[in-house]
Amino acid sequence: MKPHILLLALALPLCAQVKFAQTPGKIEVEVNGKPFTTFFAGGDAPKPYLAPLRSADGLVITRRYPMEAVAGETKDHPHHRGLWFTHGDINGIDFWMNEPGAKGRHGTIKLDKIEAAKGGRKQGTIRATFTWIGDTGTPLLREDRTMTFVADPVLRIIDFDVNFTALDKATFGDTKEGFFAIRLRDELSETRGTGKLVSSDGKMGMKQIWGKQFPWVDYSGTLEGKKVGVAIFDAPSNIRHPTYWHARDYGLFAANPFGLHDFYNDKTKNGSHTLEKGQSLRFRYRVVIHPGDTDDAKLEGAYSAWTKSLSK
Repeated sequence: MKPHILLLALALPLCAQVKFAQTPGKIEVEVNGKPFTTFFAGGDAPKPYLAPLRSADGLVITRRYPMEAVAGETKDHPHHRGLWFTHGDINGIDFWMNEPGAKGRHGTIKLDKIEAAKGGRKQGTIRATFTWIGDTGTPLLREDRTMTFVADPVLRIIDFDVNFTALDKATFGDTKEGFFAIRLRDELSETRGTGKLVSSDGKMGMKQIWGKQFPWVDYSGTLEGKKVGVAIFDAPSNIRHPTYWHARDYGLFAANPFGLHDFYNDKTKNGSHTLEKGQSLRFRYRVVIHPGDTDDAKLEGAYSAWTKSLSK
């Protein structure tokens, strides 16, 4: 083997990798030698979350507030922390708007254990367990979460595999306030920036996407002179697939299969789902942060490839 080819072969495994650095309350995630995000769990926050999320070339795509103070940034909805996974009504208790001082009945999501945080050349995986605890201290749900971070030179990909088990009878109530969510930077929103929501069948803008069903939706725009976007994929096995979207023009981007009476503006609709004690409900999502717009990212092909991989 020629020397320059040998050097290239030796370098390839080093540049394509996922690494984790764990300290109390958080895990730093590095992809291909660059910071990607931090998983906050077990600290002062009332729920686990990932923040900030970055593109492969280092652009921060999520809003910094409320974790950091950035001049000129919006300060609405302090419960919108980066990327998070909660719901506004579990047995009437709010796990969505559950920041300290929030009004009404609200619960907390407590870290039980980081089961594993293992990096690798092609991907890295974090496994953790949590307990969703009501306002009276009653444990309602056990959450078993696996997050897989993929080492890709162009994309940033996270796969979520989350299983909820009822510790007591637990009802996911019918509300738009949920469920699997990202809060984007103002510059990527439709109202304050160049962002545009695009659905899997080409619908565009909040009015055509909010409360509707699609297997995937993309939110893309221009940041610091570069086109960038983020897509959420809904697995075919998820309840009420294709999921409904609580996606707003101000930068909230959420998949929510439970908010039917809000989405249809019809009080006769009921999107709630009850788990008896011991029953489980599984969710799988993929997040893809990509350069370019929706068409550039060829998301339909990426979605098809992902869903085929889930059946293997």
